[in-house]
Amino acid sequence: MHSPAEAEADACVEELRGALAAHGITLPSLGLDLPAFAARCPTRPLVALGNCNLLTAKALAAALRKGAA
Repeated sequence: MHSPAEAEADACVEELRGALAAHGITLPSLGLDLPAFAARCPTRPLVALGNCNLLTAKALAAALRKGAA
């Protein structure tokens, strides 16, 4: 069973994944930073964007520039 914070974080990751997909971008390592859930002190969950290749990084930068225009 997911905690409310974990469910919210999962939904956020899926929303980001969908927004990236709308621009043809896939971040293979996109997910939750699981050690953040194991911390002794309650913290806000972290989203791990992960690694990507140069082509994906360039596509992400272009989409962000286009969105900022």
